[in-house]
Amino acid sequence: MTDFNWLKALFITLSLSMLAACNEQDNNEATAATDSSKTYRWKMVTTWPPGFPVLQKGAERFADNIKAMSNGRLNIKVYAGGELIPPLQTFDAVSQGTVEMGHGSAYYWAGKVPEAQFFSTVPFGLTARGMNAWLYDGGGLELWREVYKPFHVIPFPLGNTGVQMGGWFNKEINSLADIKGLKMRIPGLGGKVFAKAGGNPILLAGSEVYTSLERKTIDATEWIGPYHDQRLGLYRAAEHYYYPGWHEPGTVLELTVNQHAWDSLPADLQAIVSNAAQAENVRMLSEMEQKNLSALAELRQRKGVQIHRFPDDVLHKLKTLTNETLLEEAEKDPKFKRVYEAYQAFRQQNDAWSDISENAYIALQ
Repeated sequence: MTDFNWLKALFITLSLSMLAACNEQDNNEATAATDSSKTYRWKMVTTWPPGFPVLQKGAERFADNIKAMSNGRLNIKVYAGGELIPPLQTFDAVSQGTVEMGHGSAYYWAGKVPEAQFFSTVPFGLTARGMNAWLYDGGGLELWREVYKPFHVIPFPLGNTGVQMGGWFNKEINSLADIKGLKMRIPGLGGKVFAKAGGNPILLAGSEVYTSLERKTIDATEWIGPYHDQRLGLYRAAEHYYYPGWHEPGTVLELTVNQHAWDSLPADLQAIVSNAAQAENVRMLSEMEQKNLSALAELRQRKGVQIHRFPDDVLHKLKTLTNETLLEEAEKDPKFKRVYEAYQAFRQQNDAWSDISENAYIALQ
């Protein structure tokens, strides 16, 4: 081959390569344009009753915000507990891909994922402030996602109840002996501690709580706080209202997303979901705090409602039993132990800071 022919062949080869590269770029841009115009229609199921304020309404507001921010490209239809599936089957529905999203709290699936309870609430544990610090910036969220990965579920914090009330009882609690044999609706690790104290913990969906207490199927129930407790009418079924909520000092509510569904979203819609979840996480806690302080004032005025603080010796004993319960669970389950140790390591740092910051300030009041 002459030098001229060799150069000519080289020129043709390079030209064809550049043309192929341009075509590939054009195809990629076309694909991106197609993705940006695609509409996604998803379903979200929750563990909350229809119309349930703050929690169910917050999940619906989250969906509305995503629709607005995505200009209608991601539409999420929200179903309350029982409307599409039973409330406590939310996690399974997301895991199996029956729906794309769910909203509840991780301790509801304790039977399936015991270690997930740390991402909901721990008796005598972190408050909402500490939980947000751990999850967003202390490695908690990464660990949470690792825990859920085998179930093809991606979790996000989406709300917090703040410190809950200790619950409604049909008799006074003057000592630990008064807990013996008591049937109480109390989920998660708090339920295990309650059982260790001699009580009989029962897991019920929100829609069953009032009826069970009124019919004396249970002797006591914790629910959330003054606002929701009053709306549910629990003061009509039991008169002794106890605080503090030792069992749930800062309960995280979770958004769960099916992994396959998440992977199908373009990057901009994933960013919208992530940021909308963060915004709703703050909004829901703020709304909860405001409504609780107003409702507490109303409950104090209701005839027959007696608000008590748990006796110090009862709280001290429950705290001791909490530590024993956590250690026992960690000893028999390496997955639980791993999350427990990560949680405890962060909590020790958080407590040291809280002692000279927020706790020290509150002590001045």
